[in-house]
Amino acid sequence: MSKKVLIVGGVAGGASAAARLRRLDEDAHIVMFERDEYISFANCGLPYYIGDSIKDRNKLLVQTPEAMHKRFNLDIRTQSEVTSIDPISKTVTVSSKERGIYAESYDFLILSPGAKPIRPAVPGIESTKIYTLRNIADTDRVKKRVTEMNTKSAIVIGGGFIGVEMAENLNGIGLEVSLVQSGPQLLAPFDIEMSHVLAKELEQHGVNLFFSDRAQSFKETGEQIQVQLASGVTLVSDMIILAIGVTPDTAFLRDSGLELTPKGHIVVNEQLETNLDGVFAVGDAVEVMDFINGNKTAIPLAGPANKQGRIAADNVFGLGMTYKGAQGTSIIKVFGLTGAVTGNNEKTLQRLAIPYHVTYVHPSSHASYYPGATPLTIKLLFDNAGTVLGAQAVGFDGVDKRIDDIATVIHFRGTVNDLTELELSYAPPYSSAKDPVNMAGYTAQNILAGRTDVVVPRELKSRDPKKITLVDVRSEIEHHNGHIPGSILIPVDELRGRLTELDPNKEIWVYCQVGLRGYTASRILKQNGFKVRNLTGGYKTYKMSTYTPSVKKAPLQASATTDARQEIAATLEQQEQACRADFELDACGLSCPGPLIQVKQQMDKLANGQVLRVTASDPGFYEDIQAWAQMSRNQMIKVDKTRSGIIEAYLRKGTAVARSTSEPATTYLDGSSMVVFSGDLDKAIASFIIANGAASSGKKVTMFFTFWGLNVIRKPEKIPVSKTFIGRMFGAMMPRGSQKLSLSKMNMLGLGTKMIRGVMKGKNISSLEELIETAIQQGVEVVACQMSMDVMGITKEELLDGVKIGGVGYYLGKADQSGINLFI
Repeated sequence: MSKKVLIVGGVAGGASAAARLRRLDEDAHIVMFERDEYISFANCGLPYYIGDSIKDRNKLLVQTPEAMHKRFNLDIRTQSEVTSIDPISKTVTVSSKERGIYAESYDFLILSPGAKPIRPAVPGIESTKIYTLRNIADTDRVKKRVTEMNTKSAIVIGGGFIGVEMAENLNGIGLEVSLVQSGPQLLAPFDIEMSHVLAKELEQHGVNLFFSDRAQSFKETGEQIQVQLASGVTLVSDMIILAIGVTPDTAFLRDSGLELTPKGHIVVNEQLETNLDGVFAVGDAVEVMDFINGNKTAIPLAGPANKQGRIAADNVFGLGMTYKGAQGTSIIKVFGLTGAVTGNNEKTLQRLAIPYHVTYVHPSSHASYYPGATPLTIKLLFDNAGTVLGAQAVGFDGVDKRIDDIATVIHFRGTVNDLTELELSYAPPYSSAKDPVNMAGYTAQNILAGRTDVVVPRELKSRDPKKITLVDVRSEIEHHNGHIPGSILIPVDELRGRLTELDPNKEIWVYCQVGLRGYTASRILKQNGFKVRNLTGGYKTYKMSTYTPSVKKAPLQASATTDARQEIAATLEQQEQACRADFELDACGLSCPGPLIQVKQQMDKLANGQVLRVTASDPGFYEDIQAWAQMSRNQMIKVDKTRSGIIEAYLRKGTAVARSTSEPATTYLDGSSMVVFSGDLDKAIASFIIANGAASSGKKVTMFFTFWGLNVIRKPEKIPVSKTFIGRMFGAMMPRGSQKLSLSKMNMLGLGTKMIRGVMKGKNISSLEELIETAIQQGVEVVACQMSMDVMGITKEELLDGVKIGGVGYYLGKADQSGINLFI
């Protein structure tokens, strides 16, 4: 005798169960009830149809009732709502548009009622200008509203996945969008510092963000609607999207004897059976087990719902399959950025008092020397045994595959050692030989092995300066461009020689840009007897954690006059006119200071008032170009990041504001001078990077080479000149030119030199020889000390072409005209 199986609800869980059951049992009588018109549609695609990324509405319809019936021989009844179940008689009551109210019997029942949007009980909530997004009918209403000519603004209430996706898509079709979030961050599955990267991306694309605030009331004001926030702020827009979360749609089951949680979720066992005989449940309405910690939870995601539908069908057929729990693996697009998460976050682990460690890495999405590499941030959580508990990632490219790799390791209860051992596909356009997933594993291994003790950004707030010294081990340029308050600067390459500057009775916390140099510094300090910790993820992670949204203007008020609107339109038109470039420069693929040097060279060719548009892929260029514009007295019209992570800047030449005659005259020392005493490769590179950066900012730079520094500017070939015996001895012992220089630290018989040159080439950083050539082209004055040449037995013929000969008096004269004087 064939089974009769009723399925309540379609979409992900119900439709998957129906199709799977038919493939298992050709004789079963399968009836699917769906209260709406559509049984299977792309729920997750709805915001993208509203935002015009998906043009064809029909593509949202995964299956139609006709197609499902034809292929799977299903009895599909749309616009038929199941209003109750009777487990004693094994019947359900159906309210049908076509058949009226009737009862239907079952042998087995699969419940897939899903979840519905939460509508809080606040004044004005019933306004027709407030929309939710659950199904095709909701989508059609929103789509119709946003395509009307008078719709110019929208407010999104709620910063979950749907809220963020709607904010992005409404912004993408030209609406002014504000997003109100009751908590201090968007996207609860992410930890706050990771979510801040995505929030910043929203803000940089023009979405107004209001954190730690909530709607207290709604009020229609003519054609618009007003939102009163708890903070006292009043927002006005043409429409509102309500996306504050979902609740299980299970009210019709409360009197059935079915076991429900206090929040209304259906309680099921690992085979997805309820407490009622022959009744299974799947999808957003069920309570499941958290795969990581074993506690009960609810995770309303399409992936788990599909898997649960398949397992429920298997068990109706008698296969005895089990659902092992949900990891919560999910992903979201936010303009050009992607964010993804799997497993538990810090908030969950802390709430459950589960011990854990954390590490951050900031690698490139693929080999940095291949065009298009963009920054990627991975946060990894793991326990004392190394078992991976969770991970989060944010970046422009490659986020999905890294989280999927880690999610797979988590599914098999893997450890950080497994992450290091994963053999993942590699070619320069796709990854690096050490994939970012491997790198996360390596840093975790170092923590577990005790090779490093890490600090996380939130601990900086409670640091006691009397007991802890915070040390920035980056370069001087990086430190001055931004640093953690209260930190002192000791570059890692100088650390061994400056240990006496540190108090051995204090704990030392070190940090660099992304954590790697900090790790090296921590190893140096630890092996010299210091108690030391490294800020995992470095200064970049610190900046992520300290982000706060800017104060934005509310959307246009209903009372705004026509003149005010016209004034705003005129301002936008002026900005658009200003961003029409006379010349364009592509500096993508270059590392600092390459982009700035090219900008300087191009700006030198422009006439006053002309505009340059420059694009660059170096993440630091966003801040660098703004600082350069100020130093060089050019106007920064606009700087922005594109959706692919490329930085785009518009600069107008020669727009320094004239000084009023009533203002006191100020003497500007625009020169920069430096004495280069060292002949070490790394110090020579640093000196020419600084020189090129200063020259590209419009400064007159003088480099005075003395003693061992003369080797930097020697020609590589042997020049036949007459020398004394001492001169010939010096000439034989000293390196002949920049290509023969050794490193000041870790030279390792020349291996270190080859390594650093290889890394610079791989990172697309100019070689020392290229930096020297560029400096001379930019007008940097390279001067050799005559006295040192005499002592070292070096003649003018042995020096690079264009090098001047001078004495200390010449240098002092230049130094007197300089605002910056350096000794290297």
